[in-house]
Amino acid sequence: MRPFDVGSTRNAIRRLLPATTVLLLVTLPSPASASPSFDDWSDGATMRLDYEHSGRAGEEQFALDTVRREGPWPGNRTRLVDTLNFGPYRFEVRDAATSLVLYAQGFASIYSEWETTGEAQSMRRSFHESLRFPFPRAAVQVNVLKRGADTLFREVASFAVDPASKFVLREPVSDGGEVWSILDSGPPESKVDLLILGDGYTAAELPKFRDEARRLVAKLFESPPFRERRSDFNVRAIDRASVDSGVDRPSDGVYRRTALGVSYDIFGSERYALTLDNRALRDVAAQAPYEFIEILINGEKYGGGGIYNLFATTVTRSGSAEYVFVHEFGHHFAALADEYYTSSVAYDTSPPSVEPWEPNLTALLDPAGPKWRDLIASSIPVPTPWGKAEYEKVQEQFQARRRELRARKAPESEMDALFAEEKAWSGPFLAGQEHAGKVGAFEGAGYRATGLYRPTADCMMFTRNVDYFCPVCARTIERVIDQVIGRPRE
Repeated sequence: MRPFDVGSTRNAIRRLLPATTVLLLVTLPSPASASPSFDDWSDGATMRLDYEHSGRAGEEQFALDTVRREGPWPGNRTRLVDTLNFGPYRFEVRDAATSLVLYAQGFASIYSEWETTGEAQSMRRSFHESLRFPFPRAAVQVNVLKRGADTLFREVASFAVDPASKFVLREPVSDGGEVWSILDSGPPESKVDLLILGDGYTAAELPKFRDEARRLVAKLFESPPFRERRSDFNVRAIDRASVDSGVDRPSDGVYRRTALGVSYDIFGSERYALTLDNRALRDVAAQAPYEFIEILINGEKYGGGGIYNLFATTVTRSGSAEYVFVHEFGHHFAALADEYYTSSVAYDTSPPSVEPWEPNLTALLDPAGPKWRDLIASSIPVPTPWGKAEYEKVQEQFQARRRELRARKAPESEMDALFAEEKAWSGPFLAGQEHAGKVGAFEGAGYRATGLYRPTADCMMFTRNVDYFCPVCARTIERVIDQVIGRPRE
């Protein structure tokens, strides 16, 4: 783990008002052995801090919206400081009197994706975001940190919060939906709590939502390593009806009134489906204990998305729905990067100058070898040769056909057929590589044809061919599970 310089926090506390943005190198704390016990500093409820995150490429601002008291804290009470070092952002909750880190978590955001788009070069936008942490008994400082191009975290915003303030909203959470259980393995504080929400389901379609939620969750726990760690999860769902059936599809001229506001065409990518209505999402989700959220989209058009420690989405009735559900959950749950690089979102730029923080990507810039070098057998060369040129040649043909289907708005059945044809070719091709099934460093990953490397020839984060994660991704998932449930790392 990269060492970090120690930063400082301000002593002056402005109650519920954001402090002036500063840039400070900050520490990535070790597990909070010196911090007070959970019961000493938290009363056991959840605090939700909502803020507006705005700006354009190269500049950003944070402005406090509201602070809310929600239900019981669903997380563990022991490993409260995230030591995984994932995400483009991180936030720390520090005791105002002592500056001790009480809670910390890495995360990504829709803003962090938007600021890389062309739109961010020419206009300003604002996104509503939330931070959730145990409700403190005394005043705290909540610091937001951003990872720079050098991979170091620097403070970009700070909020002073007094939990006794009369401006902390304390009304009961919404009761606008029925909470039900898909998998009950134990108390929330000792389990990973996954919440399944649906968007675009009318009241009459809620039985369909229940069936699809059960089907897709079952698929998740058929996929290693989730299969082996099933007993570490609780899965709940909330029935929340939408006025209209389906969600917005701007490219198709379709607009719907839905409970969560999910839409395709996010950032101009037709198949990228997210909700930008964070407040609606959080208000619905607050009815149940949760750490992770996956939103099921009522429809057939291939699409979805996943953002680390925010949420994941998948359409439920495309031919790839089960794969997308698990793949996008990999992004959301374990910060796994996309390993593919031949799709329309891929690009070639100058090679990375530092090692990427994502756990399943490497630029081979560390003289000691890839970050997963302990999993590479001595007989495996690094970089690891594979049939890259032939793969790219065939993929170019598939991508051209895919663009043609989109351009003429072909039925989803044709897109599903193309995906099946692609899988029938690429599955055997990748499985037939000399080093298939072995961990190495295979060039082509993270949307880049050159300069970035993935751990194996094939993985659920690379293609639709397999229903399992490679050893590097699987180990990362297990480390996240251990972090969330509070299990000491071996």
